[in-house]
Amino acid sequence: MTLDIITIPNENLRKRSIEVDLDFVNDASSQKLFDDMIKTMYEDDGIGLAAPQIGKNIRVCVIGKDALKLDKHNTLPVEDLILINPTWQKINKKTHIDLEGCLSVPKTYGKVKRYKNIYVEALNRNGERIEFEANHFFARAIQHEVDHLDGILFIDKATGIYEVE
Repeated sequence: MTLDIITIPNENLRKRSIEVDLDFVNDASSQKLFDDMIKTMYEDDGIGLAAPQIGKNIRVCVIGKDALKLDKHNTLPVEDLILINPTWQKINKKTHIDLEGCLSVPKTYGKVKRYKNIYVEALNRNGERIEFEANHFFARAIQHEVDHLDGILFIDKATGIYEVE
């Protein structure tokens, strides 16, 4: 099922999301939610989607497999990735400025400075702990989605913001 994506100024986009427990992760309705989030992300031509974008303030996001493919150092299976209660840390000080957009801020783009290399810890859809390094676009996508979990939108960090018809 495709889910409705909420857009600004919806207040749910500005709330910090709460962590979920293993009972939530292992529930059949949660597994369906993860699948519906992936389907919704692709339907709307996204590369990632965070639960607050569908009105659920829980620390869950999905990252499309194309982001993983773009990371030549990726050690994860190239498949859609569900991150539950994710955290990340920069590996070094290297940053990159690139153009970003967001399904919850339609037709708006801006340049955002993000870390190039990050170390990520999360649970996967099976409730198993995963740890990995993400680089370049893959790292950017994760940072963008985790920002959503903290109530931060890319427009809060962007410069040169512009809209398209």
